[in-house]
Amino acid sequence: MSVRVAKSAGFCFGVSRAVEMVEQAAAAGKQVVTLGPIIHNHHVVDKFRALGVRVIDTPEEAQPGQTVIIRSHGVSRAVYERLKQQGVEIIDATCPFVKRIHGIVSRASEEGRLSVIIGTPTHPEVEGIAGWCSQCQVFETLEDLKNWAESQESLKNSAICMVSQTTSTESLWKLCGEFAKKQFTNLKLFDTICRATEYRQSEAAELSEICQAMVVVGDPKSSNTGRLAMICREHCDKVFLVDNASELRPEDFHGVSDVGITAGASTPAWIIKEVNKTMSEITNAETVQEENFAELLEQSIKTLNTGDKVIGTVTGIGNTEVQVDLGTKHAGYIPYDEVSNDPSVKPEDILKVGDQIEVFVVRVNDQEGTVQLSKKKLDGLKVWDDMAAWVEDKTTVEGVITEENKGGLVANVKGIRVFIPASQSGIAKGGDMAGMVGKTVQMKITEVNRARRRVIGSIRAVNAEARKAAQEKIWSEIEVGKKYHGTVKSLTSYGAFVDIGGVDGMVHVSELSWNRIKTPADVVKVGDEIDVYVISFDPEKHKISLGYKTAEMNPWNQFMTKFSVGDVVDAKIVKLMTFGAFAEIIPGVDGLIHISQIADRRIGKPEDVLSEGQEVKVKITDIDAENKRISLSIRALLEQPEGDAE
Repeated sequence: MSVRVAKSAGFCFGVSRAVEMVEQAAAAGKQVVTLGPIIHNHHVVDKFRALGVRVIDTPEEAQPGQTVIIRSHGVSRAVYERLKQQGVEIIDATCPFVKRIHGIVSRASEEGRLSVIIGTPTHPEVEGIAGWCSQCQVFETLEDLKNWAESQESLKNSAICMVSQTTSTESLWKLCGEFAKKQFTNLKLFDTICRATEYRQSEAAELSEICQAMVVVGDPKSSNTGRLAMICREHCDKVFLVDNASELRPEDFHGVSDVGITAGASTPAWIIKEVNKTMSEITNAETVQEENFAELLEQSIKTLNTGDKVIGTVTGIGNTEVQVDLGTKHAGYIPYDEVSNDPSVKPEDILKVGDQIEVFVVRVNDQEGTVQLSKKKLDGLKVWDDMAAWVEDKTTVEGVITEENKGGLVANVKGIRVFIPASQSGIAKGGDMAGMVGKTVQMKITEVNRARRRVIGSIRAVNAEARKAAQEKIWSEIEVGKKYHGTVKSLTSYGAFVDIGGVDGMVHVSELSWNRIKTPADVVKVGDEIDVYVISFDPEKHKISLGYKTAEMNPWNQFMTKFSVGDVVDAKIVKLMTFGAFAEIIPGVDGLIHISQIADRRIGKPEDVLSEGQEVKVKITDIDAENKRISLSIRALLEQPEGDAE
């Protein structure tokens, strides 16, 4: 035998807050009245009546000098104004979630929007919400919404604001929202369902699936208690809605081994405790779930202060904020921009309903019963501890460069602003630091001043560490002839310095090209990636001589591979001499056109026929491979007139 009590059974924070307000006002000796029953539970109302707290039905019944408490369901703007005219003290115990809806529809009216409310038209909460709109429509079902929308074609492009009664179901809200998005082109949707209610209903469904009988405790007039019973009946055959322990009958539980207990949001803790005790006696349960309800009630009204670190349960993820149950009288919420230090992270990526999270209390509003929370700030406090450890351990961390300024760069490391001086940026003086913005970099944290919120970082330290490791690797493996892929770091008149992975080697100007060049810049420029090979090295002096030109790059070898005697090629006249003209076949390879081979007639000098830079077609007549000489002829390609003898 076992009896299981739902964790969410009993007062929600909105009801707990309203009850506490009445208790405090009565204890202060005030003449207290409530506008309507403070909650939907006659036991609580009777208890307050014994303390002298009366219930009035209209604002006009309030008398000067009295303290009127507005119940958690809230009231319309008109009712609120009439109360003011009565000359009474007003204590507003409206549930913070409901109060938020009042603000939404009020602003919507100022914008000229029609408010559409999904909920029960006769429910006090809905009546109160409607009283803060200049114009609104209320729909209890999706079918009602569809029938109205499809008959109002003129409203298709109208400005619409859509909200939900806090105790509505998630499934109904989603269906209505999906329909409205297709129906209206100028729509603003606000997910205003109270996730505490959704969580209570979900837990009741889960409990009723595994128990042979369910006991739902609450006032039969309470709509949320009735909905709990309805949900339980979908999964369990034996469901009993009771007002208190006296309504439990032993004969209803014959043969039952597992009993679940849940309760509506207006059910006080002492009634749930009595039901739990009685149910355990009826079933002779071997294992009874004992709950210290007095302790739970005390916890539910505990105070919170700015700067506190508290643990709560995620009850909902809305459009602009994450709702958190702190187990107190306050409605906790985390604005989206306080969820994570990374603005690209979506709340649903790192949080889900039911998660327990530690948060930082940013602001407590006892009047509205809300508390603004921040996960980002608490994460930030923890990062400061990490920062100090990173300095000691010389840990390499990752950050994103967010801006450049005169002194250097600024990076974001887990939400903390880290300054990187220009000298520690790893960029040469005069280099493009602005190009670093937006890049993810590795750095060392070198200094942390928590009091001044100042952190110094160094990219250069990481580069130096990596460079040192790379240098050790290169010097341990280097050998003559070994090839490397490197980057040209700087140029001088006598050569180019190339970084081959942490170590710089020099390519002498004579090793850059097979052709005669004036400066290294004729072949390479800073930043070029080139393939080089080791000619020689000196580990003691840390000097490496590199080569860039290879046998494959030798113009003569290229010529010998591509051409042979008898080939006709295009050539360019590069120099005129008295005995002939030199013509370039490919860059770096010239051939001689003897004066006798320039024309099909006798000429005085080559410039009579040719000029430097002229393109001509020639025939290769001889190749002297040993001396690297080539003989060319234009005459061999010219037709000789008949009878012409030489």
